[in-house]
Formats: sequence, C-alpha cells, structure tokens
Amino acid sequence: MAEEAAKFENYSVSLCPECLKRIPMRIYEEGNVIYLEKNCPEHGKFEDVYWGDAELFKWFYRNWYSAKYSGSGLENPQTEFIIGCPFDCGLCPQHKSHTVLGIIDVTNRCNMACPVCFAHAGAVNYIYEPTYDQVVDMIKLLRSNKPWACNSLQFSGGEPTLRNDLPDLVAEAKKAGITHVEVNTNGLRLAEDINYFRRLLDAGVSTLYLQFDGIREEIYRKTRGRSDLVPIKEKVIENARKLGLDSIVLVVTLARGVNDQDLGNIIDYAVKNHDVVRCINIQPISMAGRARKEDMRKMRITVPDAIKLIEEQTSGRITRKDWRPTDWPVPISKGMEVLKNRTYPEFTMNPLCGAATFLVVEEDGAYSPITQYLDVDKFAEIFWEIYYSGVKGKRAIAKMRMLEFLPMIKSPLVRGLLKDVITKGSYEALGKFMRRIVMVGIMHFMDVWNFDLDRAQRCVIHYAAPDGKIRSFCTYNSIHRSNVEKQFAIPIEEWVKRHGKKINEPV
Repeated sequence: MAEEAAKFENYSVSLCPECLKRIPMRIYEEGNVIYLEKNCPEHGKFEDVYWGDAELFKWFYRNWYSAKYSGSGLENPQTEFIIGCPFDCGLCPQHKSHTVLGIIDVTNRCNMACPVCFAHAGAVNYIYEPTYDQVVDMIKLLRSNKPWACNSLQFSGGEPTLRNDLPDLVAEAKKAGITHVEVNTNGLRLAEDINYFRRLLDAGVSTLYLQFDGIREEIYRKTRGRSDLVPIKEKVIENARKLGLDSIVLVVTLARGVNDQDLGNIIDYAVKNHDVVRCINIQPISMAGRARKEDMRKMRITVPDAIKLIEEQTSGRITRKDWRPTDWPVPISKGMEVLKNRTYPEFTMNPLCGAATFLVVEEDGAYSPITQYLDVDKFAEIFWEIYYSGVKGKRAIAKMRMLEFLPMIKSPLVRGLLKDVITKGSYEALGKFMRRIVMVGIMHFMDVWNFDLDRAQRCVIHYAAPDGKIRSFCTYNSIHRSNVEKQFAIPIEEWVKRHGKKINEPV
C-alpha cells in the first residue's frame, strides 16, 4: 500500500443536498484525506469527507475498481431510462448490479423512537404498512430478477416484529425460493416473547440482524434515547441460544464521539459469543431523513476511520492490511460458476462502499484474521484463473488449479472448511464455514451530502416496494422513500381507529 506520488483526483455526479438536482462532483486528495466538493448553481458549494485515509482509498481503488469487478445489471429491468439515474430507479437499464440482498419494509411502526432513525412512524406522522398480499408480491418481484433471482431477503422497518403475521411472511419467502431470510430488529419483542421468536425460526428465519451499538448503556442513551437496552440485547442472544439459532449479526450504528471507542470491545463480545454471533456489521452513521447539517459535520465517520480505530483497539491484532473491499468476492463467484456450472450472486458493488475481514475463532477462543492463514489475494487470483480457463473451455485445468492451492492454507481447520465450500458449492457448506468465523464488515451507506452516482449504480442491496419497483439502498433512503411510502400510507389516527391499538403495539 505504498503511497503513490500523484495525488488522486476524479469526477463523478452527485446531488444537491437542498434541491436534489444532479450536479458534478470532484473527488480529490489533500493531506492524506479524500474529500468531495460540488456546486449547485442555486444553492452554492458543498464539501465533505469522502474517505478519511487517502492511502487506503487508493489501494482499494487501484486494485478493485475496474471493469472486471463491475456487473452487467439486470436482463429484465423494471423501468426505462427517461430522466436518468437516480430518478428512474426501479431498477433501470443504467443499473450495473443485480440484487444480492433484497429488503422489504413491512412497517414503519416501531416500539422505540431512536434519534438516529430515518424510518419510523413517529418521525413522519403516517403509517406505512404494506398488506400481506403486497409483501408477497414484493417477494415475487425480487425473485423475478434475471439472470440472478434474489435468494437473500431482509424484512425490515420500523420494527418488523410488531407484525404478528411476520412468521407467515417468512414462510412465504421460503416458499418463493428465498434461501436466506433475515429479520432486522431492535430485539425488544424477541427478548420478551420467546414463543414469537420460536415461530419466526420455525417459519424459516436464517439470521437476526440485531441492532447493537455497544455494551455500555450511555451509548444507547445517545443513539436510542434509552438506558436499559444492554440486558435486552443479551436476553435476545440467550434466547437464540436456547432455541438453537446460531446466526446473529450485531448491527452497529457508528457515530463519532458516541461509540467509536467501543469497536474493540464489541469485537471481543462477538468472539466470546461466536456460537451464535456470525457477524458484526458496522454502519457509519448516514445522515438521511431528519439529520441536520451541523449534526452531520460533528458525527461523520468513514470506512478507513473505523478500520484504523479497530487496529488501535485490538492492539494491532486486526490491522488495516487485513481488510478487503466488498467487491473482493467477485472472482470467487465467477470461478464457482465454472466449477459448478451454475450461477452465483456477484458482489459487484463499488469497492469504496465498504470493507470486510474474517476472524477465525480457534478452540481456545483466540482469534486471528483469515489473512494470517492464507494469502487471500492469491486465493482470488486463482479464482480469476479458474474463471478465464472455463471461458476458454478448459474446465479440467481450472479444477486442478484449485487443488494446487488448498495445501497452501496454513490451518487444517480453515483448509477443510474451504474445501467443502469449493467442492460442494452449497449454502450448507458456506454455513458450516461461517460457523467457525466471525465476519466484521463496515458498510458506509450514502446520504444526500456524500451521494456518488457511481456507487449508487453498482449497489447490490435493494429495496422492493409496493409500486412494483426495486431501488438501490442509498437511492431509496435519500430520494424515494417518502414519496413511495406516502402512496401507500394512512394517517396515524385512522390506523389507531382501525386496529384499536397504539402504534407501538404488536398487531
């Protein structure tokens, strides 16, 4: 990662934070930081930090930002190119990636009122809660994608567990062919109602996406407006253990000056509970919805900032060299297509969207990044060779290359698990591998201040909506959410009269 002599400079397209019109954006390096600047003819100049470390930025950009890591979009886009991206989002022909993770918001009702939330009913003064049939139609919409039918779905909100019919919707997703179903939750109901938790698992939930900002109550006072949440998070984990669920993702909303000094402790907590915790997903705070400009300036934190904090807080056990961008798996997918003669999801997002590393947990509870067990870049390079050999019709050579590489893996445990993933190529084999791993991911979702059209067009995390369209995550939350929800929303008073319940109660 030696620093290049030439300073980075490039141009993209962004949005004016005031009027949301498309405007040009300059991305440039200064003082080992990557900045952005943009000018709106009507509202003037805007500046922000794009990435907090230029050296890491250029390493990711130089090695993983190229045509071979970019996708080709959908064969059957739902909308036409009329006004242009991101306003035709639906998905339109300009979108370059298919859906890897689909999201369906099943309600905007919530049993909390978090200051950092952009999607709850109390903030917008209406109820958005798609009908059962509308949710089923959205599942079918995601499954209709070609050439890859989405097979990983997250039910989100609001708080999705406020819907009593959520287990039935999970069953509908499984029936439609969704392999992996996860529920995004604050955990309140799952801590209190283990029978409801059991119904979700019996219906086919694969993973809980558990809101988890740290293990200190003062963090939650700032991020969630409550100071009684640590025991609730621990109760969810305890209930998962009782019920046999071994796949929880700890979802950390990361804010400067709030919990940025807690990342090392969160990692230790996840490793200690690795029998049920599969992943930590760190999300630097996105200033969508109600966030104000002055708050954004105080709290903005970027992917490399989090990487460096983790290096410091783990005393160098996890270094900045142990991370790879979120599109690193592309050659694995392409190589597996050759080896197994079937289609796999391709993580063709922009490499600057996020980063990840895998921690291998040994029998004694100690952990090390997977980069200490194998050369992950050589691993990816061999998969590229497998893919290109397959393209040339030399599949036998491709398989031999894989067998050559396996003995190079230092750990017998990792070697055996990866061998199963590669030879079987199944969801079950991948699950077995992940059960000895704690993944740590950092995904920096965009807002109107740092919106980059290039990133939006390569997004692989997509919302399905009742209007029959699919939209990329950051585009939906920055531009389309309120317009879509209002089409299908009802006033809070009408909802309360219809159901005879408070909006924070299960229905």
